[in-house]
This record gives sequence, structure tokens and C-alpha cells, in this order.
Amino acid sequence: MYVAVRRYEGVTDPAEAARLVNEGFVPLMRQVPGFVAYYWVDAGDGVMVSTSVFQDRAGAEESISRAADFVRDNLASLLPNPPEVMAGEVVASA
Repeated sequence: MYVAVRRYEGVTDPAEAARLVNEGFVPLMRQVPGFVAYYWVDAGDGVMVSTSVFQDRAGAEESISRAADFVRDNLASLLPNPPEVMAGEVVASA
């Protein structure tokens, strides 16, 4: 399995960002081949973190691309700073 993690700082309205992600982005993630799970976390203090889990690297990479497009087109005013993006293979799990 592969995971893509995106950390956003300076989120201006976490509740609205969560609503838009839930209504617009989650359905996009479910369409990506190899989709396993998606989580959008409010870490507090204007920080939000997304975690996308896929069966293969191609799915994780596709999620990164789709996230960039979705943020640009729908969330730019709420997520004003570029995210820190990390991705890799799951090497241990419970």
C-alpha cells in the first residue's frame, strides 16, 4: 500500500474547508483506482492534514495531482499556503 500525506498551514476557515473537502474532494478520491481510504484531519491552530491510502504508487500519485487541482479550483482562499506533501510505501501497519 502507498500513502500520500498533505499538511496545510494557515487554514482560514477549517469548518468550511472540511465541508468542501467532504462534499467535493472525497468523491474524487473514491474514483481513483486502488483507493483504500481518505482522512481529513483538523489538527488545530489553522493546520489541517489529509491522508490518502491506495493499493499502489500510481493511486497515491494521482491523489496528489487531484488534490493540487481541487485546492487551486475550490479552496485557494481557505488554504492560502502550499502544502507540505509526503508520499511513500507503507512498510508497517496494524
